[in-house]
Amino acid sequence: MKRALPALVLSVAALIPIWRYTPSIGSSAQAPPSPAEALSPPVPSSNSTAPPASSSDSSAPPASSPGSSAPPTTAAGPQVIAGSTVPTEKGDVQVEVTLTAGRITSVRALKAPPHPQTVAALPKLVEATLEAQSADIDAVTGATITSDGYRESLQAALDLKSGA
Repeated sequence: MKRALPALVLSVAALIPIWRYTPSIGSSAQAPPSPAEALSPPVPSSNSTAPPASSSDSSAPPASSPGSSAPPTTAAGPQVIAGSTVPTEKGDVQVEVTLTAGRITSVRALKAPPHPQTVAALPKLVEATLEAQSADIDAVTGATITSDGYRESLQAALDLKSGA
């Protein structure tokens, strides 16, 4: 009887994480707002020429193009390139990289699975990218699927830079 009570308590304690676990089955059409919006407030969801066309001032593009323009920018200003959308088991992953003078200055998640592991992994992936200055980074433990999608989208963006 002395052993039965601790065994029961420990068994229940071991099952609590299993009961609280929420699997990610399928993916939602919406990108998670917190990781993508936390890194940079202006979010151009698609890289097209729509933002410059909506601001009909022809003298303003040099001032507004570094933040809103995508692949082709002036050589002196930052170059913002969106990588391809990578479908993963957890949801779509897409990143946008900002290059200044050929160096990666920032990376922002445009699409990411709405998952706690992803939310925790994105800052680590961005930090590793800025340190390595390439897509050759290690996966974050616990978010391997998201890390793989992140690296693939980042590499696609960097390939667009070298092709441009």
